[in-house]
Amino acid sequence: MTLTQADIDVEIAATHAAYEKRVADGGPVEHHPRRDYAPYRSSVLRHPKQPLVAIDTAKDPELVELYSPAFGERDITGIDNDLTRQHSGEPVGERITVSGRLLDRDGRPVRGQLIEIWQANSAGRYAHQREQHDAPLDPNFTGVGRTITDADGGYHFTTIQPGPYPWRNHLNAWRPAHIHFSMFGTAFTQRLVTQMYFPSDPLFPYDPIIQSVTDDAARQRLVATYDHGLSVPEFSMGYHWDIVLDGPSATWIEEGR
Repeated sequence: MTLTQADIDVEIAATHAAYEKRVADGGPVEHHPRRDYAPYRSSVLRHPKQPLVAIDTAKDPELVELYSPAFGERDITGIDNDLTRQHSGEPVGERITVSGRLLDRDGRPVRGQLIEIWQANSAGRYAHQREQHDAPLDPNFTGVGRTITDADGGYHFTTIQPGPYPWRNHLNAWRPAHIHFSMFGTAFTQRLVTQMYFPSDPLFPYDPIIQSVTDDAARQRLVATYDHGLSVPEFSMGYHWDIVLDGPSATWIEEGR
């Protein structure tokens, strides 16, 4: 039988009620989703099932790189963080500025770190060969960018407001608009991936991915704040979003990335 949104809504409500009961009974606050979050049907397929690979870096500090993909040789350019200037024409959609800081658990800036983003275009379609969503591609928008955090842990991107898109978790399932963020440490194996959402999205209650973060405070940390001071006059709307790597205020990080 095909699952409907009503079926998923019931499951989401049940998981939230069960979490609230665990906390009320003295259980810990859960900042990250459980691996077996039932409403997100493919979650059981998306986390590691094999034991971690142990690497003895005492023998060779660079040994970890043998287990990692290569970045390539091209340096970051001046337009890598401006997704509206990477092609010969103007991309379609509302231009936005996204800025914030990368912080450790104590609120200290994490400097010199590579941050990459990728996203759907304004029609909700990714520029990816496996993308099957029946929405137009934008020849002037690839949807990927990168930057290095500055001395204050700051990052800055200019891009296009992504559109929501359908997915096949259940009948009439739609993902809220979001931007994927990837952070790197000193090696690829330290890579962390998360998602940033936009305020007041009507799809939040229906999406089992964002609702898999059952703690309300942790879920709200995934939502950017509109910041009028970041808006560029006559050009783009501004959003602020900090990323906290660890501790009680940590940003949700996807497993298996």
